[in-house]
Amino acid sequence: MLRPIRRALLSVSDKTGLVDFAKELVSKYGVELIATGGTGKTLADAGLPVKDIAELTKFPEILDGRVKTLHPAIYAGLLAKRDKPKHMKTLAEHGLPEIDLVVCNLYPFEETVAKPGVTKAEAIENIDIGGPCMVRAAAKNFESVAVATNAVQYSQILKELEANKGSTSREFRAKLAATAFARIADYDVVIAQYFGQVGSPKLVEGGEVDWPLHLILSFNVAQALRYGENPHQEAVFYFESGLKKNYDRACIANAQQLHGKELSYNNILDLDSALNLVREFAGPACVIVKHNNPCGAAMKAKLADAFQLAWDGDPLSAFGGIIAFNRPVDVDTASAIMDPKAKRFIECIIAPDYEPYALEGLTKWKENVRLLKTGKLSGDPQGLDYRRVDGGLLVQTRDYGADKPSEWKTVTKRTPTEAEFLALHFAWFVCKHVKSNAIVLAKDTHVVGVGAGQMSRVVSVEIAVKKAGEKSKGSVLASDAFFPFPDNVHAAAAAGVTAIIQPGGSVKDADSIAACDQHGLAMLFTGVRHFRH
Repeated sequence: MLRPIRRALLSVSDKTGLVDFAKELVSKYGVELIATGGTGKTLADAGLPVKDIAELTKFPEILDGRVKTLHPAIYAGLLAKRDKPKHMKTLAEHGLPEIDLVVCNLYPFEETVAKPGVTKAEAIENIDIGGPCMVRAAAKNFESVAVATNAVQYSQILKELEANKGSTSREFRAKLAATAFARIADYDVVIAQYFGQVGSPKLVEGGEVDWPLHLILSFNVAQALRYGENPHQEAVFYFESGLKKNYDRACIANAQQLHGKELSYNNILDLDSALNLVREFAGPACVIVKHNNPCGAAMKAKLADAFQLAWDGDPLSAFGGIIAFNRPVDVDTASAIMDPKAKRFIECIIAPDYEPYALEGLTKWKENVRLLKTGKLSGDPQGLDYRRVDGGLLVQTRDYGADKPSEWKTVTKRTPTEAEFLALHFAWFVCKHVKSNAIVLAKDTHVVGVGAGQMSRVVSVEIAVKKAGEKSKGSVLASDAFFPFPDNVHAAAAAGVTAIIQPGGSVKDADSIAACDQHGLAMLFTGVRHFRH
């Protein structure tokens, strides 16, 4: 059923597009405007006829604006059923006007809590009370009332009014209501997340996280994807509600695409994996990921050298891969990537930034290569780690901060040399980002071979050795979990590996240690496991 818009109530924090929208409502459709303080002043300053909400409620805004719309005169006009004579009679008896449109985009709580150093008092003052109530009331009565919660809807409403001579259709109002309910739910989720699910019991004794009995998650759509993992699957990318769209938090959801065709589902997965690994390193580093596993990684004084060593770690697998850097891409690095003799095919490059000439060169190099900028990489990935299963959700803290190299123990007769320890340290942090069973061979601070995702650990060793070839001689080996049998040590020693790092904890640790001593290998136990399924 079509419903005319004769009276609109406006109360917005973000006034983008408000004046132009209101002018159209007044000039084309004769809509009466009612507004709260700041919104009313903006409209009046633009020369628009507007009534202050106090004229309707016969009550002033009080408590520094905390109470202004919470009044029967507002909610009666919003909730009255137009097709119910009793409701309309009540409005008439009390001289209460019908309200046909609500425009309200809520206090900027998300933006407020995203600011560095924001206090809890500031956050609390930006929790909207009247706005969500008003929006909910309008959405509930969508049979008669339209509601807008975002400036992007202004043009949609005007288009609807033009098509229906000043009225809105039931279908259109229902869509607006659905968006409004989703916005309120999203708003409340961000508030709940900010306050850390206050009052939740500690479900795991001795644990550091107060796990809530009811997990509330909210995500906003970022973009539709061409397809999912495979062409027959549909896919969409969402970002966390409350995530500020700037470079304060360096992550895939906040990354700015500077060049290339649109990202795919698999691109996003690989970009996330590559970024989370490259941020592990303090020095200039490059990581190359293929099918969610690193096939190359290196850290050197010059970023261009790190790239070249990472690529040379497994050039066959690197073809068509994702490249991540933890420093801005300079001209030398861009030149190395674009080397015409190498004939490289790269899906994506992600980095904190690009020097101007480097960016110019890369954009001219390949039309479709995707170039992403994250801003400065600082700290570890934030939040919890989620894994969907059929009918449920697994939630865990992220795998960061558990390693303490000063507490690693030498368990063999021979202690690793200083050079071996440096290589072992590098290999260990690469290994934690490889799918289990994971084996990484490294020299100095670059990877020479990776064995990933095998059901048998010794097979992962064999794959890593095969990938490394002659470069396995003099390399070190990292294993994400303990060795169940000494066959892993024998295979590594036969390939020329000189030192091993692993968590330890097997009932057969003594056998592996003895095998290392037999071959003259050094071995460290970390006491920390890094399975990645």
